[in-house]
Amino acid sequence: MTKQLRVAVIGYGSGGQATALLLSRDGHRVEVFERVPQPGPVGAGFLLQPVGLRVLWELGLLDAVLAHGRRIGRLFGETVAGRAVMDMRYAELDARLFGLGLQRGALFQLLDAAWQSGRCLRAGSAIVEIDVEAGRLVDGEGRVHDGFDLMVVADGSASSLRGQIAPPLLDRPYPWGAQWCLVEQAQWPWVDELRQRYVAARRMAGVLPVGTRPDDPAPKMSFFWSLPSAALDASGDAEEPWRAELAAVWPEAAERLATTPVPQGLAAARYRDAVHRQWHRGRAVLLGDAAHAMSPQLGQGVNMALLDALALRDSLRLAGSVSEALGCYQAERRTHLGVYHFWSRWLTPLFQSGQRLSPTLRDALFHPLSRMPGGRGQMLRVLTGTRRGWWGTVALPPAFLARLESSAGAAVGRSSEATTPG
Repeated sequence: MTKQLRVAVIGYGSGGQATALLLSRDGHRVEVFERVPQPGPVGAGFLLQPVGLRVLWELGLLDAVLAHGRRIGRLFGETVAGRAVMDMRYAELDARLFGLGLQRGALFQLLDAAWQSGRCLRAGSAIVEIDVEAGRLVDGEGRVHDGFDLMVVADGSASSLRGQIAPPLLDRPYPWGAQWCLVEQAQWPWVDELRQRYVAARRMAGVLPVGTRPDDPAPKMSFFWSLPSAALDASGDAEEPWRAELAAVWPEAAERLATTPVPQGLAAARYRDAVHRQWHRGRAVLLGDAAHAMSPQLGQGVNMALLDALALRDSLRLAGSVSEALGCYQAERRTHLGVYHFWSRWLTPLFQSGQRLSPTLRDALFHPLSRMPGGRGQMLRVLTGTRRGWWGTVALPPAFLARLESSAGAAVGRSSEATTPG
């Protein structure tokens, strides 16, 4: 496609930011509509997988995120009694691969700073209506914005617009959510691991080192505490019981949160499960969680949104029309995403639910099964985002893998210098 398109992007989260940047660089005129007056990151931190890092490499931002993020080589989960439930190491799939713990604020700032050429961000403009055939938007003030060749709906898991494009096959909230916050890394002993601790499926605490932000050089960690959604709405002075329960599950984590105000210093997160047979209609298309919201068990939300943005750009480059491009985009992304939706839905009750038998079986069988050669490879592929369908794989560019390998060597060198006397 050689035509310059006029594109509306609705939502300025990671997927919307990446879409605006990629399409602007291809010469399209992009306008972003964001409902909040002062756009910013939502959430504490997350784990960038190799597939997400690949998109940032395409954007020329890999070095910047590596400078701010924290390399993660292992995911380890255990029961309160010390029984290993999960022990996944990237190097067992490919020595060049790793995850990157990153603050949402860091990614937001880096993507925002990179989108300067042709920038048009309409903050405080909540879109409430889409005419998918005419290329027209209506905002909450009744203002009409029209003349768009393409409208990208990237307004998140609780999208108010997805139903105007295509009725979802499934769109329901999960009964469990979480509390999140950032804490100082300080002397945390597991700085290159995502650590989790479980009490059956009723309680789950997680700690992920997430590095720094461009405006804050102090290394942070992202803390996660699983709760039923109903408990997230509870109010009152429950600080002491909350701290006592966390200390019983994970004393070291409770110590790191000693100065965090409870519950005021904890952000609430709720999750949805959304499935669409059709992601596009007319001139409009769904992207990111608006298209395929899922629980956070696989930690793939941001990674999949970044991949969506890259796939949409590539489809527009190769197709002869917007309609053809949207069909190619949907086919490409649905082929990749199906297995993640399946495993996310299947795993969630094992880690966040009131069930008793399933967590018992999880504690007894999950780790042994993950050590079996066939099962281990499958799990590592899903973890890294490189599983495509049930048996295929996502091919990572050799130049990207070489860059990861060289950056790992540089990181080891810096670490050695920091610990060498004199």
